[in-house]
Amino acid sequence: MRGRPAGGILAGYVPGSSWLHRAPLWGKFLGVVAAGAASFFLLDWRASGAVLLVLVAAWGSARLGWRRLAGSGRLMLPLCAVLGVFQWWQLGPATAARIVLNLLVCFVAAGLLTATVPLRELLDAVARLAHPLRRWGADPERFALALAIMLRSIPVLAASFDEVGDAARARGLERSVRARALPVVLSAVAYGRRTGEALAARGLADGD
Repeated sequence: MRGRPAGGILAGYVPGSSWLHRAPLWGKFLGVVAAGAASFFLLDWRASGAVLLVLVAAWGSARLGWRRLAGSGRLMLPLCAVLGVFQWWQLGPATAARIVLNLLVCFVAAGLLTATVPLRELLDAVARLAHPLRRWGADPERFALALAIMLRSIPVLAASFDEVGDAARARGLERSVRARALPVVLSAVAYGRRTGEALAARGLADGD
């Protein structure tokens, strides 16, 4: 809706000239990989929280927009709440906090990458990285295309989530899971079908 950062932290490139924008792409890739690996090596929730604070500080210093970061909380909060409660019940509060914080670390790290690298440059880099896989029959261009479709789908689905939520609140059904979930699922299916038809029309959906 008006004023909302559709898609949140993964919505796309934010033009700028900050130190993070100027950083080499390979360094940003390594940062995302390190964030993913951290979920296996950070075994203390305080260490996970410290890493998350560093990433949030990097977000602020790169002037990527606090509203965009805050908007992502609306998308992540339900997942983090469900995951946190389940892990608390199974493994205790410390482990639950660590798992949720590590998830947020990965999410913010990915957001820093997509916000400071233009999509075309990012996809070209992915295609180059996937090039050695040709020997096993993989197509790097199709791999990059799949990533592009995923990244472009996030703002669309996030906007659908917001619109459905507003409609449910207007009808007094904000607590109805069916009223909030079913329209989003139908919208996602329709978007997926339109995307598939567009790819097929351009001959990009054909394969062995």
